[in-house]
Amino acid sequence: MPFLSSPARFLRHYVAARPWVFLMLAVLVVGASASAVGVQYAMKMLIDAMTALRHGRPAVYRALAALIGLVVVESVLQRAAAFTVGHVTVASGVRIRLDMVDHLTGHQMPFFQKQRAGSLGHRVSGLGGIFGALVHRLFQEVAPPLIAFGGALVIFFSIDTRLAIVLGAVFVAVTVGLVLLGRRGHVHHQAFAERAGIVGGELVDVIGNIWVVKAFAARRRELSRLRGFLTREADAQRRGWFFVERMRGLHDLTLAVLVAGTLIWAIHRWSMALMTIGDVVVVSSMTFRMLHGSRDLAMALIDTSQQFSYLREALDILGVPQTLVDVPGAPRLAVGEGTIRLDSVTFGYDARRPVIHDVSLAVPPGQKLGIVGASGAGKSSLLHLIQRFHDPQAGSIWIDGQRVDQVAQESLPPALAVVPQEVLLFHRTVAENIRLARPEATDDDVRRAAEAAGCDAFIRELPDGYDSVVGERGTSLSGGQRQRLGIARAFLRDAPIVLLDEATSALDTGSELEVQRGLDALMADRTVIAVAHRLSTIAAFDRVIVMDQGRIVEDGSPQHLLARGDGAFHRLWALQADGLDHKPAPFRRALHVVGASKR
Repeated sequence: MPFLSSPARFLRHYVAARPWVFLMLAVLVVGASASAVGVQYAMKMLIDAMTALRHGRPAVYRALAALIGLVVVESVLQRAAAFTVGHVTVASGVRIRLDMVDHLTGHQMPFFQKQRAGSLGHRVSGLGGIFGALVHRLFQEVAPPLIAFGGALVIFFSIDTRLAIVLGAVFVAVTVGLVLLGRRGHVHHQAFAERAGIVGGELVDVIGNIWVVKAFAARRRELSRLRGFLTREADAQRRGWFFVERMRGLHDLTLAVLVAGTLIWAIHRWSMALMTIGDVVVVSSMTFRMLHGSRDLAMALIDTSQQFSYLREALDILGVPQTLVDVPGAPRLAVGEGTIRLDSVTFGYDARRPVIHDVSLAVPPGQKLGIVGASGAGKSSLLHLIQRFHDPQAGSIWIDGQRVDQVAQESLPPALAVVPQEVLLFHRTVAENIRLARPEATDDDVRRAAEAAGCDAFIRELPDGYDSVVGERGTSLSGGQRQRLGIARAFLRDAPIVLLDEATSALDTGSELEVQRGLDALMADRTVIAVAHRLSTIAAFDRVIVMDQGRIVEDGSPQHLLARGDGAFHRLWALQADGLDHKPAPFRRALHVVGASKR
């Protein structure tokens, strides 16, 4: 999204999205402001008509009709402009936030690991408000004083040329002076924007980890910590406010002096019969209007500068270009039998420090492949590459004969059913969480997937069954229940390839037995790649690869690798077999199966 590169391009993009609405808004604002100036001139005409003629003369009533008509027109146009501003800012705010979420979700995972979810959400929500504030300022606080200034000069020139020149120069000087002073307050606005983003992230961090806060009796400590962030935010906000108020005080003093001088001048000219009473009235009222307008204009420009600071700060974070993009015209992946191939793949989250080195691997359709190795060996990174969460620095990855970096990213998930170690759930109903795998699935499809995953029984025992809300991140469910919902998602996906990333390693023995039954059903007749710490989960697999420091060091069936007696897989097996009496029942059964085959 190129328009995220600067605040000006951002504004132009969303104004250009509704050109006729903004054009109509501009016409309404110009009409309302011109009518306001016309009201002042109509007042002059009425007073002059009343002082020059007796009551009941046509000129008086014409001036009165013009005055009343302009007041009505001004009011109608102002209301129409306000309604239009409200409509366009609300509609644009919806589109802005959707565009921002769309852009954010296209980033690679490291982006989200470096940013707090709360801060990102705060900025996404704030962008719509910033756009609305800028539109309001420009059309209802910047444009009207400028139009009123132009209209006032026309009236002043018709009355007294020297007065028009002096007041015009004063208006420009006061406005420019206030703006220049206001720019010195930019540092305060920038500091407040940064502090507000930090506070938003801290608040979400505390609320999102409320279990930890309660478990470690950390309420007071967290409140004390938050107090520090909030105090620094308040100090930054207070400095900005005080700076603005000092400017307003200076302007009020200037206004009093200038209005007094203008009135003295106008009355002196009237006493010399060089001005009418109507001229004095319109000069006085327009002087007040102009000089108050200079303050309003300056404050609006300063506030606009502040909003630009907020916008720039948000775009610096949210507008970071995506590093994982589709090639132009990328076709959709044609899902086939589920063949996977890696050709000389090298990858590192930091390209200077690869975590996978020159890995080549071919997985035929229907094969069950286990990946084992020490922590940090590159096992999960291999799965992430297959899902195209990242692109390798060298080599290529193929699914059913198609390079994953040459097809549309959104077409990859239908070919893959993934069950991670920690299944993440939305604060939605059970049915909605399962249906994420296939939004068009019917209620019967969801229930069949739940039955296949072995979770239909516990779902029906929930207060509202499939309509029960699971809580944020599924906190109302146990770990085993969340894991089985993850398997139900995979069943509903019905993809030819299943990726398991330590899907049972965080479960207790009882939960592991229940989840493993669901996984066994899920893996039937599918290509499976499973990262495992518990070797029991891959003991019956067709094939196992052992990874060490990003390289494949062993490759073969579990029975073959164990029979070698001196390899990496054998050593891992021996470590887990030590203290067999304390191992879970699934491991003991798996050990018996492999040991029997070895004999």
